[in-house]
Amino acid sequence: MQPISDRPSNAISDIFGRDKALIGMIHCPPFPGAPRYRDQPVTEIYDTCLRDAEALISNGIHGLMIENHGDIPFLKPDDITCETAAFMAVVTDRIRREFDVPLGISVLANAPIPALSVAASGGAQFIRVNEWANGYVANEGFIEGRAGEALRFRARLRQDQIRIFADSHVKHGAHAITADRTIEELTRDLAFFDADVVIATGQRTGDAATPEEIRTIRDATHLALLVGSGVSEGNIQQILGLTNGVIVASSLKEGGVWWNPVDPARVKRFVEAAAPALEG
Repeated sequence: MQPISDRPSNAISDIFGRDKALIGMIHCPPFPGAPRYRDQPVTEIYDTCLRDAEALISNGIHGLMIENHGDIPFLKPDDITCETAAFMAVVTDRIRREFDVPLGISVLANAPIPALSVAASGGAQFIRVNEWANGYVANEGFIEGRAGEALRFRARLRQDQIRIFADSHVKHGAHAITADRTIEELTRDLAFFDADVVIATGQRTGDAATPEEIRTIRDATHLALLVGSGVSEGNIQQILGLTNGVIVASSLKEGGVWWNPVDPARVKRFVEAAAPALEG
């Protein structure tokens, strides 16, 4: 494969100090200003996030991704107002002070500039961006890649150490706009636009990427590869055999439902199931 970028390929080992990483999701409850917010004191929101973080880290998860998943329906990037980043920065800072693990930020929908703001102020090491290059049609409407403006914003903040984790063929969307281009080409565009890690997903939250799609994406990039949805104790060994790690959420929640609290017993079983592949 001809190189398309000089980006280093070891971002996972750089951040986590290991070749393969298990990243758990902190799905923040709705913040003030979101439609589902119901006058809950913000201290309770922070405490909920801290409890989920404790359940994940104390049972063996290596790092956390903090996301405003309770703010459904999500806004397009330019419509996200300052309170979202402010509340997420407080969540991030409190988790960082309590747990000495790598942290990532995802601001929905596809908002790398707020995410970089949160990461810089809260001490996170990476952000996740659903559409880093090209464009697609999502639940929120037409979503464009934001790489150019996001990297310039990161440079202005002097925060080049914050890494970019970018989805390939992102879930919750239609890709007819780029249907004349292969998944391999779309994946290579992520490296060309200076992403650090590629994420493979299924079609929606909790839906697993197929082994065939994972292999297709893996073979198209020199960057580290994660799977970012549909990961469970039943498929974790197979997925780790093909990737550098996973971002896991729904399968670690009570009842396997994303809006429920993290279930410590599920986390423990998941980590135990992953152990042979992590050690191999």
